[in-house]
Amino acid sequence: MMKIDEGNTPLNEPVRSNAVLLIHGFTGSPVAMRPWADSLELAGFDTDVPLLPGHGTQWQDMVGRGYDQWIHATEEAFDELARTHQQVFVAGLSMGGALALHLATRRNVAGVSLVNPGLVVDSRLASYTRWLKHAVRTVAPISNDIAKRGVDEGAYPRTPVAAVAELHALFAQTRRRLELVSAPVQLFRSTVDNVVSEQSVRELVGGLNPGTLAEHHMLLHSKHVATLDYDAEQIFHESARFFAQLASKEQKRKEERA
Repeated sequence: MMKIDEGNTPLNEPVRSNAVLLIHGFTGSPVAMRPWADSLELAGFDTDVPLLPGHGTQWQDMVGRGYDQWIHATEEAFDELARTHQQVFVAGLSMGGALALHLATRRNVAGVSLVNPGLVVDSRLASYTRWLKHAVRTVAPISNDIAKRGVDEGAYPRTPVAAVAELHALFAQTRRRLELVSAPVQLFRSTVDNVVSEQSVRELVGGLNPGTLAEHHMLLHSKHVATLDYDAEQIFHESARFFAQLASKEQKRKEERA
């Protein structure tokens, strides 16, 4: 499938160098991504941390939201950055990682950085949630899996089963499209993660084409929401370096072609 390039910049808008789109996780909010964005901005990148539809308010607002709305929101945010920047990178946490990968199959993403990306719903009931949602409205939350005490990611106190059905469908579609990802991928993986199992990592590694996974970093002191945990600075530093290196390589290629 051809990737869409929406990088046509209006004449009255100056083209800036590089930007990063950061995508938060399921039932979460930009709270988990804001420190990462702030660090990238200090490193010279413009950033955007959109709030996904149905998130950041109350869990009832997720009911009736299709995963296509989450995809559309990320594509709109990317396109907006692409209009005014030479290169746009994407970073994602948990479900945001799946959305980042999906985006990389449909847009000219310059590079992808993932923190504990989800590609599998680790429940035997996942395939039945589209029917179970009529009998069970919510289940216990999957939030605040953080080793550092006193940290709150601002996720919902309950998880709507209807939204889990959409998450399951998003993951399935993203797994099928992994071979279309051509942008270099950087992976951060926590040694302890009570939300996303190693099955998601296996699906990622097995689904990407050889060489696409450029870096794999282990986070030894953090749990799932590692962007707010003890290894956050490692994520911030290594992702900024990764994006800067990719940006430099692309700039050199342009100069050589010129």
